[in-house]
Amino acid sequence: MSSQGFVHLHVHTEYSLLDGLSKIPKLMERAKEYHQPAVAMTDHGNMHGAIHFYNYAKDKGIKPIIGMEAYVAANSHTDKQARMGADQFHLLMLAKSFTGYKNLMKLTSIAHLEGFSYKPRIDFELLKEHHEGLIVTSGCLASEFSQLIMENKKDEAIEKIKKYHNLFGDDFYLEIQSHPHIKEVGEMAKEMVKISRELGIPLVATNDVHYVDADDAEAQDVLLAVQTRKVVSDTNRMSMINSPDFYLKSSEEMQAMFVQHPDAIANTIKIADKCNVEIPIGKWILPVFPLPEGETSESLFKKMAHTGLKKRF
Repeated sequence: MSSQGFVHLHVHTEYSLLDGLSKIPKLMERAKEYHQPAVAMTDHGNMHGAIHFYNYAKDKGIKPIIGMEAYVAANSHTDKQARMGADQFHLLMLAKSFTGYKNLMKLTSIAHLEGFSYKPRIDFELLKEHHEGLIVTSGCLASEFSQLIMENKKDEAIEKIKKYHNLFGDDFYLEIQSHPHIKEVGEMAKEMVKISRELGIPLVATNDVHYVDADDAEAQDVLLAVQTRKVVSDTNRMSMINSPDFYLKSSEEMQAMFVQHPDAIANTIKIADKCNVEIPIGKWILPVFPLPEGETSESLFKKMAHTGLKKRF
């Protein structure tokens, strides 16, 4: 893959229910138009669209990067939240390999079955257990790192960043975004650049994509109103309409936004090069059952059939 250009690594599709509005065919069409060689899928807390995304991207000659924007609990994923949002920080994860893809599936399954409290959540201990084959970034304003910095707890944030860097090594990146209408995003980017230079952790530039075209901003705002059970005219609600730039931007737009940090743009290509998931589509994947000593699958099946027949007759 060329070192020139840009790859979107933070993308919410329609499978980020009542939040993302990026339909996969339109997403691929636009990435193809922009000559972007790959694109990621990082939906909120789930991988429901992974196979649809994978097959469609392959068919269009675009490299699919499968990921997830997970919800992470500060301590244990089994701790219940006192209220929604009290303990559900965002973390961006991308699969490098089929092992990483399976670990993502394991993590989201545990999040839903064991960690669900308003949202499906994991924790750092689970990440330690299932981190092989994954790339992780520091995420958006809703990440634990960003939240600590905004609470004037930068030292604590840096310790958390070091903790993740120690676990993921060269596969951990500090994410920077640029949404000009949200001043906190720009301020956080400056802080992440400082930490990057201080700790030697590479930067990666993203656009927090929630819809494909700029004109889709209003429709996505309606989705958010439905999600939060508010009417569109209510000004006291969650909305992204005041910053209508959460769309799939061209490589030229992204390069212009991060002209002072070309390394953060170049690292999107490096990360895309690292991600090489091949899913065995169209093949039977049957479970393996341990056999008693001295038995073959045929002999055991025969015994079980005879036992069943005796019970019935």
